[in-house]
Amino acid sequence: MLEKVGLGTVQFGQPYGISNTHGQVSPGEAAAILAKARQAGIPLLDTAANYGEAEAVLAKLDTAAFRIVSKTIGLKHGLDQVIARARQSAATLKADTLLVHAAADLLGPDGDGLWSALRRLRDDGVIRKIGISVYVVDDPAALAARFRPDVMQLPFSLLDQRLLANGALTRLTELGVEIHARSLFLQGLLFLNDLPEKLRHAGPHLDGIRARLRDADATPLAAALGFVLSRPEIAFGLVGVTSASELDEIIGAARAPLPDLDWAQFALNDEVILTPSLW
Repeated sequence: MLEKVGLGTVQFGQPYGISNTHGQVSPGEAAAILAKARQAGIPLLDTAANYGEAEAVLAKLDTAAFRIVSKTIGLKHGLDQVIARARQSAATLKADTLLVHAAADLLGPDGDGLWSALRRLRDDGVIRKIGISVYVVDDPAALAARFRPDVMQLPFSLLDQRLLANGALTRLTELGVEIHARSLFLQGLLFLNDLPEKLRHAGPHLDGIRARLRDADATPLAAALGFVLSRPEIAFGLVGVTSASELDEIIGAARAPLPDLDWAQFALNDEVILTPSLW
């Protein structure tokens, strides 16, 4: 299933994630990660203008084998600046796909103008696909019906199955949207034993999940990755790593057989736990 894995690069540009103890990835380690991803057949890199130095780091590395997805800066900078920065991403990275980083930008007074400008970039061949990065509260299906994006990036995981349960993934597929799933590991929540205080109440549920996976002879990593990649609605599952050795673990997990389990029983519906910005 490695052909459905996308490599997130936020850690190339800044320290990120509650389980990240390594900080920002060094340029040398970033090169090693990309070399390993290329060798494994991972086809896609996900980045953004807002990911610190990530785009600049990628621009200095060999990314020819990858499809690159980037994202806009905020519309608060002005439409002209957003489009100029999008053109820069397309030129320096040869980015294939550009996503609106904040769905709220499309829902404000200048949203239609922003989308029209992105459509012109696509029509002019500056970028091949355009889309939107969303959260569950953004109502992805309604946004897709209104704007008809080529691609939509959204949170989806073993713990967060809300968009599967409410039919949004099915609706997006019917609309022809290519779905990229992020937050597959909820910043490593399933792997943490020492939870942040706001998440302590999730401990019993997480312990129960780990116990059921042990009984099925599956690791939390393989289950979390395999669940998302096995969904037919998902075109790519995005993962982030801070070292080549972590990517080795991802590659091994993606190749592991998926146990036959009732995956719905692993889902949570706690807004705090499923929203890292609230942690």
